[in-house]
Amino acid sequence: MDNGRRRIIVQSLCSIACLSGVMPTILMRGKLKRKTENVIEAHHLKVALAVADFDNAAWNKARAVSLERYWSGEEAPASRRAEARLLWSDEALHVRFVCQQSEPLIVSATPQKEKKTIGLWDRDVCEIFLAPDASRPTHYFEFEAAPTGEWVDLAILWKPEARETDWDFHSGMTAAARINGSLVTIAMRIPWNALGRVPQAGERWRANLFRCVGADPTRGYLTWQPTRTEKPNFHVPSAFGEIEFG
Repeated sequence: MDNGRRRIIVQSLCSIACLSGVMPTILMRGKLKRKTENVIEAHHLKVALAVADFDNAAWNKARAVSLERYWSGEEAPASRRAEARLLWSDEALHVRFVCQQSEPLIVSATPQKEKKTIGLWDRDVCEIFLAPDASRPTHYFEFEAAPTGEWVDLAILWKPEARETDWDFHSGMTAAARINGSLVTIAMRIPWNALGRVPQAGERWRANLFRCVGADPTRGYLTWQPTRTEKPNFHVPSAFGEIEFG
């Protein structure tokens, strides 16, 4: 088909769509994908959930995003993939990961959940990085939770020459986990107080989601938005996607 005839057909389809008020999926699919592939929607709750309320019906109202690629952009095997969903109330952000688990867990033999666990990132863990100020994505917060229910929270200031980490940052976050056969569910509840403010409906914050699974030399570093660094590195604010608070 020559370019002139193709252009006439596309214009005709667009005219039909405009008259009917509906844009054909075949024309819009690519545009919609580009618009939403780096945005995760957080569904608003009237009442906050308990951190271990894994099966509340509200989770079904949140759109799932997949963690199916390594930090490099390479596809991860299905046996290592995870999905994440976000909910938010006027009190806190709720994050739930559901992870495929077909290999031995890499976790502490003596977990403690009373205080943060520095070095948790060296084991199986799920993570979310949050930058509340879209104009300052290099100032963000790191939250992690493990299949044991252990957790860690940090405040980060990223600089080209080095990262500054506030190891004493205290968010008041809580975490919970459930292991059910080949599925691991990990949840976090992050109060807004520690982040300085409550988001408004329609607002967007910069963020990224991660999962670490397995042991070296085949350890997997999965991401929602790949950072595409030479070596595994999640601390790349320029690669962050966005949370849209609905």
